[in-house]
Formats: sequence, structure tokens, C-alpha cells
Amino acid sequence: MADSALTIVEGSALTLAQKKDLLHRLARVEGQLRGVQRLIAMADVPGDCNAVAQQMAAARKALDRSFVQLLTASIVTQSANAEDLHSAQARASSLAAMLDKFA
Repeated sequence: MADSALTIVEGSALTLAQKKDLLHRLARVEGQLRGVQRLIAMADVPGDCNAVAQQMAAARKALDRSFVQLLTASIVTQSANAEDLHSAQARASSLAAMLDKFA
């Protein structure tokens, strides 16, 4: 995925650098998944399933790490951009609920 393929908007959820880093990580995961698809298509002997499983696990871990990075970046950015302590606490509570829901 090239950065030029997407329009990155500026906002208060994440900084531009955080968005670019996350998009770069997801592009790498996308490449890993394409590689897994090729491995599955080319699987010939039972031992090939080990390579497929290993690459699937690596892609899953990379996606999980991207999720953690998203939450970490959100906590840092949104807390820093909060107008007051109450707003920061509300954002942190909302992000904690998202972590509980999706992790």
C-alpha cells in the first residue's frame, strides 16, 4: 500500500505520524497475508501446513501489535488533547472499554 493511495485526514484522534506508522504496519500485515495465500495455494505435502501455520501466527501477532499501538497512540494523543482532567478521564475510560471489548 502506498501512502498516496489513501487520503490521511488531520484530526484529534491520532497524529499524522501515528497514522502513517499504523498504515505502514498494516501494509506489512497485508503483505504477510498475501504470502500466506500463496503458501496455501502452493501447499503440496503435509509439512507445508507447518509453514502456513507459522506465517499465519506471525500475521496475527503483527495485527495484534498494531491494535496495541493504536490504543497506545490513542491514549497518549487524546489525553494530551483533552481540555481538562474530566475530559481526559472520560477518553481514557472509553479507550479502556474498547480494549476490554476487542482484546
